[in-house]
Amino acid sequence: METLIKQVRQASLKLATLTTAEKNQALQVYAEVLSEKTNDLLLENQRDLDEQKGKISPSLYQRLALSKDKIDQLIDGLEDLKNLGDPVGRMTLRRELDKGLVLERVSTPIGVIGIIFESRPDAAIQISSLLLKSGNGGLLKGGKEALHSIRAIDAVLQEVTRRCPFLPEGWIAFVESREDVGKMLAYDQDIDLIIPRGSNELVQTVMNGTKIPVLGHADGICHIYVDEDCDLDQAIEIIIDAKTQYPSACNAVETLLIHETQFSEVQKRLTDQCPQLELLSAPESWSIEYGDLRLAVKSVRNMAEAVDHINTFGSHHTEAILTSNQSRAEEFLHEVDSSSVFVNCSTRFADGFRYGFGAEVGISTNKTHARGPVGLEGLVIYKYLLRGQGQVVASYSGSEARPFTHRNLS
Repeated sequence: METLIKQVRQASLKLATLTTAEKNQALQVYAEVLSEKTNDLLLENQRDLDEQKGKISPSLYQRLALSKDKIDQLIDGLEDLKNLGDPVGRMTLRRELDKGLVLERVSTPIGVIGIIFESRPDAAIQISSLLLKSGNGGLLKGGKEALHSIRAIDAVLQEVTRRCPFLPEGWIAFVESREDVGKMLAYDQDIDLIIPRGSNELVQTVMNGTKIPVLGHADGICHIYVDEDCDLDQAIEIIIDAKTQYPSACNAVETLLIHETQFSEVQKRLTDQCPQLELLSAPESWSIEYGDLRLAVKSVRNMAEAVDHINTFGSHHTEAILTSNQSRAEEFLHEVDSSSVFVNCSTRFADGFRYGFGAEVGISTNKTHARGPVGLEGLVIYKYLLRGQGQVVASYSGSEARPFTHRNLS
């Protein structure tokens, strides 16, 4: 493990120096190899599905499955990512401290990122492409239920590296055993960031087992508030999409808060139009991520009560209000304390690909560094560059101190 991590660390230093053209060329090759190997990947994924049938939860099984359409979407994501601007090398500050003494703040890769994810093999493709574009080395651990799929993706990435001589060997690596995770989490001097994608149990285990900064979310307890003033036909369509389009997704709605004047009618329409949906008016807890076709429902007297419920029981992931009252919508946007807050649309839009990020390494509910769907911008940090002409601090100290100019140059 130590040898592997040191290799990724060394490769990350070279990766950080790649030009935009080189990174985009590698993404193009990645798309081409993925297209060539689609059938191989689907065959290996089917092996995983066959082995895991009846052994894992329906939501995990759904996340495990790949399809030709899903792979085509991943290839489209690689193309989109290639067309996005390079997040590395952007100057966000240029300030003259004094004549001939100029400070700059420039974006740089984070370094080595460890990602631990459950079930979803498509996450490995999204993550590796974002690491490549952002110039970060990666150490990835997929779930054992996706073993064959992950090995096939690893083979794709090895072929990409072979076809792109400018890519440093070992810039990305996969580990397989649970014991490897514990070893990874101990290398706080070599791994700069850990991103867990999976269950609350996984995230809590990672957070409690490492000194490395952790970026992620523990739960996806998303809410929709149906206001007293809303287009009910539109509202029902949005609710059904948010719950049933992909029930196991972390951005699927789990709790529906309904204004008391609309409560009975909304329940009736949902039952009539989506009979497979189970409405829970007395759930065991208001802080449950179901990941299936169960939806907690609650009658509220007004928007203030809905907002209070969300901020109390939610996981700060994604919330939406369905209303035709513009001022109420704006209040909701400002009062709800979540990483994504929507008006009159499905919570399922909380996704890096749909946000135009090309892909995402995950969704963060943190309030430091990155929040919401984490794409390229969340995978860079910055450093300060100071260029002088012989200045020393002593000149700016004491009774005859030289004053700083602190003049912004751009």
